[in-house]
Amino acid sequence: MDYRLKNLANILVNYSLAVKPGDWVIINSNLIATPLINEIVCAILDAGGNYNLMLSSDDINETFYHHANDAQTQWISPLDTLIHEKADASISILGATNTRALTGTDPRKQAARGVARRGLMQQFMERSAQGSLRWSVVQYPCPAFAQEADMSLSDYENFVYGACYADQNDPVAKWRAIHDEQAKLVDWLKGKEQVIVRGPNIDLSLSIKDRTFINACGDRNMPDGEIFTGPVEESVNGWVRFSYPALRGGMEVDGVEFKFENGKVVQATAKKNQDYLFTQLDSDGGARYLGEFAIGTNFGIQKFTKNILFDEKIGGTLHMAVGAGYPETGSKNKSAVHWDFICDMRHESEVLVDGELFYKNGAFQV
Repeated sequence: MDYRLKNLANILVNYSLAVKPGDWVIINSNLIATPLINEIVCAILDAGGNYNLMLSSDDINETFYHHANDAQTQWISPLDTLIHEKADASISILGATNTRALTGTDPRKQAARGVARRGLMQQFMERSAQGSLRWSVVQYPCPAFAQEADMSLSDYENFVYGACYADQNDPVAKWRAIHDEQAKLVDWLKGKEQVIVRGPNIDLSLSIKDRTFINACGDRNMPDGEIFTGPVEESVNGWVRFSYPALRGGMEVDGVEFKFENGKVVQATAKKNQDYLFTQLDSDGGARYLGEFAIGTNFGIQKFTKNILFDEKIGGTLHMAVGAGYPETGSKNKSAVHWDFICDMRHESEVLVDGELFYKNGAFQV
C-alpha cells in the first residue's frame, strides 16, 4: 500500500473533519476510489466515528440522465434529506473512469436536476456556516484525471499527494502553518470595502463591505490554498476574460468572457460550448450573480489540470464563482449553481483594496 494514501486519510479524518466519537460521517465516492475509501473508513473507525458509504459510477450517472423523466429528475430522496439534516461530517472523493461521461446528456436536464436540489445545497451551506456540518472534498488519483492533466498515472499521483502534503512526514503541521500565513492576509482585509482588479484579462470593481474573507487552509478542500469571500451582490461592474477552460457536468466550456452591470452577468460568450454556458447561467435568478471572489495562494500548484479542486488554488490566479455564495462570508446569493472560473493574474495585473495595492503580478504586497 502507498503510505501516502494512509497519510491523506489521516489528514481528512483527523485534521479537515476532526472526527469525534459518535460522529456520523457520509462518504460520497466513485467506485474507482476504493483504496482511499478503505483507508478513510479505517481512520473514521479509529477515531470512534460511524459512517455510511454512498457509491456512484460514471455509467450509472449517464444512465440516469438518459432515462429519467421530468418527475424522476426532480425527485429528492428521503435519504438525501435525512443526510443533509443530520450528518455531522461529509467527505466527497472525486474519481472517474471517464471525465466526459455526461457530455452526451441533455444540459437542460442537468440544470433542472440542480434546481430541484437547490434546497439541499442551501441547507448544506447554512449548516456548514453554522458549524454543525463539517465537510471536505478530495481527489483520488485515477487514470481518467491523469489523462485530463496530460500526465502519466505515477506523475499524477505525485502531483496529487504533493499538493496535499501527504508525501511529508507531518502534513498536518504544514497545513496549520499555511493557516497562520493566510491569517495575516485575512486580518488585513477586515473592515475593507472596495476592490478594483485590473489586468490584461480583467477590469472589475466590487464591494466587500461588511463581508468576511475565509482562510481556506485544508479544512474543506484537500488540497487547499485560497482566501475567499462573497462580494456584495449588486456591486460587481466591469468585464473579465477567463484564462482557462471551465468544466461542469462533463462539459468543457472554453474562452469564457463575462460583462457585469450592477452585479449581474449581462453579457456572456464562450468559444466552446456556449449554449451549455447559457443553460447554467439561466438556471435561476441567482446564477448570473457572483457568489464567490477568491485568490489562489497555493504556489505549489502551477500546472493547469482541468480539475477545479486544484486549478482554483494555483498561486498567482484569482477565481470567481457565479451562483450560490457561502453564508459565512456574508453572501446572500442563492442559486442551484456554484461554478468557478479562473483568471491568471501573474502578468501586468493588480488588485487594489480601498486604494491600497494588495496584490501585483500574482504576489501579495502586504
